[in-house]
Amino acid sequence: MQYLDVKENENYKKIIEKVVKECFEEESMQNLNMYISVTLTTPEQIRILNNEYRNIDKETDVLSFPMFEKNEIETMNKMPIKEVLGDIVISVKRVEEQAIEYGHSFERELSYMVVHGFYHLMGYDHIDQQDKIDMRKKEENILNKLNIIRN
Repeated sequence: MQYLDVKENENYKKIIEKVVKECFEEESMQNLNMYISVTLTTPEQIRILNNEYRNIDKETDVLSFPMFEKNEIETMNKMPIKEVLGDIVISVKRVEEQAIEYGHSFERELSYMVVHGFYHLMGYDHIDQQDKIDMRKKEENILNKLNIIRN
């Protein structure tokens, strides 16, 4: 877990670790030698990263940078060294704003960003409607299992 221009916060860390653990268990990946790098940052920093890596000069709430293709992940149980599944970068300010906008807790919004980022790392997307439906089902399943519900 990294902080880029954001003050370290033990509560954020606990939420993220709990959600990542559930994601790995749900996808039967808990025994794989893999981890996720999570960086919490500011809207300004996420805009810089979005522009640098995606050529989109605007801020966003979460960025995901997978290290593997979806079909490669299935072979990861044979990896002798610890591998990063990918990087998730989250704008803490956007989490705060969206929690207010959507009328739920900061914990719920941060958890959603982590789950959303995780499934992007797993190769899911929301470009077409059916993919969006599939991804949303997986996201809500994780949040429900953790009893992180909408208020």
